[in-house]
Amino acid sequence: MKRKLAALFAAAMLTLTAAACSGEEASTTDSKKGTIKLVLKDEDPSNPATKKYFSNLEKALKEDEQLDVKFELVQMPQGNYAEKLNLLLYSGDIPDMIYFQGGDQQISGQDLLEDLTPYLEKSKHLKSIMEPYNEKRMKNYPYLLWIKPLDLKTPVIRSDWFNQLSSSKALMADPSPENYKAFFKELVEKAPGGGNPKYAITAAGDIAELDSIFNMAFGINQTWLEKSDGTYEYAKVSEKEKAKLEFYSELYKEGLLDPQFATKQWDTKEKAFYDGEAGVITGTNGKVIDIYNGKMTQVNGKEAALTVLPPSKGEFQGYGATDVSKESRGIAISSQSKNKELAFKVLDYLASPEGQMLDRIGFEGEHYQQSGDQLELTEKYYSEWYARFWEPAAFETEKPMKTPLLSEPAEESAKLVRDYYSEDNKVMLDEEASAKWDATENLYKEFSADVITGKRPVSDFEKFAEDWEKAGGAEITEFVNGKLK
Repeated sequence: MKRKLAALFAAAMLTLTAAACSGEEASTTDSKKGTIKLVLKDEDPSNPATKKYFSNLEKALKEDEQLDVKFELVQMPQGNYAEKLNLLLYSGDIPDMIYFQGGDQQISGQDLLEDLTPYLEKSKHLKSIMEPYNEKRMKNYPYLLWIKPLDLKTPVIRSDWFNQLSSSKALMADPSPENYKAFFKELVEKAPGGGNPKYAITAAGDIAELDSIFNMAFGINQTWLEKSDGTYEYAKVSEKEKAKLEFYSELYKEGLLDPQFATKQWDTKEKAFYDGEAGVITGTNGKVIDIYNGKMTQVNGKEAALTVLPPSKGEFQGYGATDVSKESRGIAISSQSKNKELAFKVLDYLASPEGQMLDRIGFEGEHYQQSGDQLELTEKYYSEWYARFWEPAAFETEKPMKTPLLSEPAEESAKLVRDYYSEDNKVMLDEEASAKWDATENLYKEFSADVITGKRPVSDFEKFAEDWEKAGGAEITEFVNGKLK
């Protein structure tokens, strides 16, 4: 696929270069009027809710900011979003506003994305809602903007099950790996679901969701761990990783980890949780936990509202370190756009109190309604609404909210993630190191799955570390150590 994309890219570069060189042609002609072509993941232009959202946004921009904007949403084909997006961009069809979820560095490396720094400095609203980690990411990589809460995952369990277990109190007082394992064992053995759960915890596709609970307890508090000689080694080839994989293999062997974790998809993972086959799953703190809580109580009653579990405690404690090297996803503006100023004004408006009313709580009469001097959110809001753009931590409506934006478990998950915040030392790789990264990561994924499922002994870890170095890990490590000095 990479070769295919590279060939398409090479074929399109003459068109793109010509556009890039024509500064006057690409300049903004009217910063208050124009059509904004945009591409967003999971937004189908034929979807009634999407149509209504952008129609309402057009009206709000005209009323509140005197901006005459028309939105033209790109229809994206099914499949891997990052790959499909790059095919679109390499063809020379570059929208004004682009949502990236991977693949953006290939595009920004060709000067096809606008540096947003000067726009942010002049913004009326956006710069005031950015968190410190947003500011650091923008300083390192000024092409993607994504004002969202920290996206770390937190583990949750049904409260009615949690309250039945005698090990729950010990877990909350001291969430060590050992106490987590004891809690998982009691959860399966006591079977509070009347024969279920079949296993204590499930995950979607790999061990990243388990890592959000256990990584820091095993001393894996950053992507690159400092050694006694002052140099850095990749955490996934460290002795601490070896100890963690051995722990995971014990969970698997004792029937506590879903045997299908490596092939589970997000929807089958969630179904197993709602159906009571799995006792614990992880989900992104805040809104995702809110959705989990809403669906769980719909299926199993209010007593099944979720309890958020703490991160495991050991050498460190937390749900993982936050990458500040760059935004991993976000909105970019094309450097080739004739409407760059206008596009940014739209993004800035969405950070205003008026823009937030639409983006955060939806359509009046559907997702919220007036209740005296207050605003009351509807069940439709909780079950289906999500912010297309920004979700700053501070958000106040003109009228007070009668119902909270997030349920109690969702608020608790967001609070815990903030309480345990720490920064990662991950660095952006150059083109040469990036080319080797996928091979080394695939090697790790295969080895870790084999160890956990018992196909290979954990004693093979040293052999894996050697293979990782030969596959490009040695060059990546050398590059990173040069950056972290």
